[in-house]
Amino acid sequence: MYVTIEGIDTAGKSTQIEALRKLFGDAVFTKEPGGTDVGQTIRSMVLNGEMSSKHAEMFMFLADRAEHTQQVIVPNINSLIISDRSCVSGVAYATVQDVCDIDTLVQLNRLATDNHLPQHVFILVLTPQELTYRLSQKENDAIESRGIEYLLSIQDALIASAHALGIQTHVIDASQSIDTITLEIANLIKGAL
Repeated sequence: MYVTIEGIDTAGKSTQIEALRKLFGDAVFTKEPGGTDVGQTIRSMVLNGEMSSKHAEMFMFLADRAEHTQQVIVPNINSLIISDRSCVSGVAYATVQDVCDIDTLVQLNRLATDNHLPQHVFILVLTPQELTYRLSQKENDAIESRGIEYLLSIQDALIASAHALGIQTHVIDASQSIDTITLEIANLIKGAL
């Protein structure tokens, strides 16, 4: 089973991935972008703001997604795969940047993944107040520097994108304790296995 943890920056995706790693020792853990050598290069380019074209950024993410699907997802399709981000993020970010319509984005991501989409997505959501606080506690990358309104629009787009892709969607309050969130996700994964 292929599941993904989604959420805007600072929502706690990486924290939850590490907690789940302790609970699901036999699972394959990965991330997008960056789950392959190509993905690490693409991730660095995007986070450092090296591209001025929104279309170029979207196609770079699609290239990473295609490579990631071939190298990580397909070979492990009969195992539990837990990913930090997925095509859900790809569609959400491109939708907010108004690169093209959501139907086209869904088709492009289905093509890039050869229809190997996550079965479940766990979306960690933050209130504006919690997001403001968390951003104030760290140095922001190029995407975080686009501002709170931008990140909140991404958060809404994550939910809409998961539904557009037809993925079973679980929205989780990211202001809860780390352990509470981990237990909620773990129980949903166990129930779906």
